[in-house]
Amino acid sequence: MGVVGRRPERLGHEIRVILAELISRHVKDPRIGFVTVTRVEMTPDLHHARVFTSVLGTPEEQESSIEGLSSAAGFLRHEIGHRLNLRRAPELTFILDHGAEAVERIEMLLQQLHKDEN
Repeated sequence: MGVVGRRPERLGHEIRVILAELISRHVKDPRIGFVTVTRVEMTPDLHHARVFTSVLGTPEEQESSIEGLSSAAGFLRHEIGHRLNLRRAPELTFILDHGAEAVERIEMLLQQLHKDEN
């Protein structure tokens, strides 16, 4: 993988760090609950970013948080472009990442299994 192939990965990581900070400190939408940006996947042309987020709460609260993030996308995109000095900041698409929930459920099941053995 050459330098060009690594750029989307690097940029995705930088965007993830910036978004985590912006969401926790600057986005004041009451719909947004406790959100963790788990990863950012960039398209090869760097025009679009899929932002995977883990949200604590009920499915309704999770959906509400995604709606709040989507409505803040313009502000977030502008801030990313400014902070990374990009001519064109990527379009942001927020996606609920269920991976963290799956890990939590597996850990709970393993603990239960271990408790049943004793």
